[in-house]
Amino acid sequence: MRFVLPGVLVLTDTDNDPAPVVFDSPHSGNDYPADFLPDVPIETLRSAEDAHVDALFGTAPAHGAALLAACFPRSYVDANRAEDDLDPLLVEPAFTGRLKPTEKSRVGMGLIRRVAKPGQPLYKRRLGAVEVERRLSNYWRPYHDALGRVIEARARSFGAVWFVDCHSMPSAGPAGATWERPDFVLGDRDGTSCDPAFRDLLRVALTDMGYSVRVNDPYKGVELVSRWGRPRYGFHALQLEINRRLYMDERTLERSNGYARLSADLDRLMQLICAWSRDQLLAAAAD
Repeated sequence: MRFVLPGVLVLTDTDNDPAPVVFDSPHSGNDYPADFLPDVPIETLRSAEDAHVDALFGTAPAHGAALLAACFPRSYVDANRAEDDLDPLLVEPAFTGRLKPTEKSRVGMGLIRRVAKPGQPLYKRRLGAVEVERRLSNYWRPYHDALGRVIEARARSFGAVWFVDCHSMPSAGPAGATWERPDFVLGDRDGTSCDPAFRDLLRVALTDMGYSVRVNDPYKGVELVSRWGRPRYGFHALQLEINRRLYMDERTLERSNGYARLSADLDRLMQLICAWSRDQLLAAAAD
């Protein structure tokens, strides 16, 4: 089953032995809306994309999982931010919406970005209430609604659901960093968003495949993992970050020779997650 909301999202699911697993890629979109009107080159905008992440997880439905991918870019509106995480320096003073900026907004990387990258403004103007509301109504809310429906449907059908929020990260850390970023970072908000056994399943599997893995360093998980991670009630959420050097040229965004190996390894990982989740349900039913 495939549902497409043009320019907004693509949801692919399966009717063949579904598993209680959902994957999403909220930052891989590269369909730039006509009303965006930023003041930076497209190459700068595209550097923020989690390019190819939706494709890397494209075989998830073959193993019984659902896969949701955003078509719109994160620089236009970020599906992995709260609806009220808006920067007061970006919107017009007369903006009447409720603002609750986090540290992400304070550095210009909130729900709607103020900067393309540190020190480089994204716009030469402030955004008005109508413009902000259009981005929320036409993009952010439909994405969250679709994700909520598929996660909650899995939870109703199986009694539990395992959600993996998929991202990529630049190979280089911030200026002044003295350590090299690992191949993968798993974020569970310091052990609060999922059963530790789920996190450890991915950590051990990826390590056994030969990858370096860190947990909650430097990424712990943001809005989507926070929103859906309620392990006490059977909702397990984990953020997965992939180092871009593994599969693409970070300057051109073209796939590299490493893409095929990574794609095959992630396919094995998704198969493992779906099989493990089914086993968890069987074990729970036997108790």
